[in-house]
Amino acid sequence: MIYIQIFIAFFIPGIIGYGGGPASIPLIEHEVVSRYGWMTTSEFSEVLALGNALPGPIATKMAGYIGFEVGGALGAVTGVLATVAPSLFIMIVLLRLLFKYKESPKVKRLSMIVLPAVAVLMAGLTFDFFQTSYFSNGLWSTFVIAMVSLLLIERWKVHPAFVIFGGLVVGAIFLS
Repeated sequence: MIYIQIFIAFFIPGIIGYGGGPASIPLIEHEVVSRYGWMTTSEFSEVLALGNALPGPIATKMAGYIGFEVGGALGAVTGVLATVAPSLFIMIVLLRLLFKYKESPKVKRLSMIVLPAVAVLMAGLTFDFFQTSYFSNGLWSTFVIAMVSLLLIERWKVHPAFVIFGGLVVGAIFLS
């Protein structure tokens, strides 16, 4: 029964919490503190602070932690699944619609508009990362990291996750 409660406690905020994690926080707080009484408001605020300190989506981190506290490892999996299920379902439905109408002129026109916009956003993000690295680490460190990463990914076909992990290790050892 506890796993059903965990699922409901995180599924409902996932459905009606339009705007992502920050919009879902009050809804999660209501479920966890007021409805089920798994935590006090003070404990919830500490979990929220911890979730904000870690990278990644806050609602899934909180769901994993609270689910683990209430129902162990299976509770954590249940909480995270319940948090991502509404978005996952909507994405699957929209993807099916997109594939169904992929030959439509309107969908093709939409793709022609969206792809350049995504490219511009990614270019802006890359520039911001480069600028931050340049001011934090200097030109040579930034250049060496960029070139080594480019070679690892493009020439030697190393998976980007390993390159990112390696960059974290190098940064922790040499650039801190």
